[in-house]
Amino acid sequence: MAFKPGFDQSPAFNDAGRNAWSAGSQQQNRWGATPQQSAGMTPEQLQYMYDRPAANTVDTDRMSYEDTIVKTLMAFGVLVVGAVAGWNLPPIVWIAGAIIGFVLALVNTFKKKPSAGLVLAYAFFEGLFVGGISGYYQQAFGGIVPQAVFGTLGVFGITLALFASGKVRATPKATRFFLIAIVGYMVFQLINLVLSATGIVQTPFGIMGQPSFLFGIPWGVLIGIFVVLMAAYSLVLDFDQIKTGVQRGAPRIYGWTAAFGLIVTLVWLYLEILRILAIIASSSRN
Repeated sequence: MAFKPGFDQSPAFNDAGRNAWSAGSQQQNRWGATPQQSAGMTPEQLQYMYDRPAANTVDTDRMSYEDTIVKTLMAFGVLVVGAVAGWNLPPIVWIAGAIIGFVLALVNTFKKKPSAGLVLAYAFFEGLFVGGISGYYQQAFGGIVPQAVFGTLGVFGITLALFASGKVRATPKATRFFLIAIVGYMVFQLINLVLSATGIVQTPFGIMGQPSFLFGIPWGVLIGIFVVLMAAYSLVLDFDQIKTGVQRGAPRIYGWTAAFGLIVTLVWLYLEILRILAIIASSSRN
């Protein structure tokens, strides 16, 4: 999972936020007039200016929920196109897609100003990987891909509803715990990979395929549930960043930053749910 840049962490965003009033005032030449400008106008001209609609977020080139949703749907559509292609292509292609997608994720993360082309390119190559690995799991375990898709949509919908209702919010304390947990999970996965590659643990999923102390439930299921909760909190962070961007009057281009963050989280969430289902299916065969 790539680290996702927050709006409040970007120097360019902070500069844009501080200049939001200035950007809005520049639109007065089209929608209104300053007192100095109105001094030489006739009553009819003044009435015409006052009757004109106020500038909206598109006119002022500022971020809005609607524009961000459109950008996210565009990125998601490209992801789906890549996934369909990856499903039908040999493993070498979607493995290459995973590598290129990872590189593009780093570029998008650390790039000061978001780029629509780079975000869409990331979505396509990440889609190749998602489609390819989904096809692999489908052949190996059969029927778990639709379950993973609906599970991902369910977690997304529930998280969005809780955030919109105000019942779930991102807090500094929870975010610190989230970051620590992410680092811990990455270290665990690295250790698990080494143990699997060296043959010390010979289950298909390494340590995650081993039965746990809790009624023999595989460790991968217990850990996976915790990771899904982390991914759900990552969605909360994404929603909170979008809300912050709109409230601070961020430039519209930052809608691509929000779209990138949501795609990263949704892919992470989907892959974790897919792995949980694969571990369950594998353990049931033994």
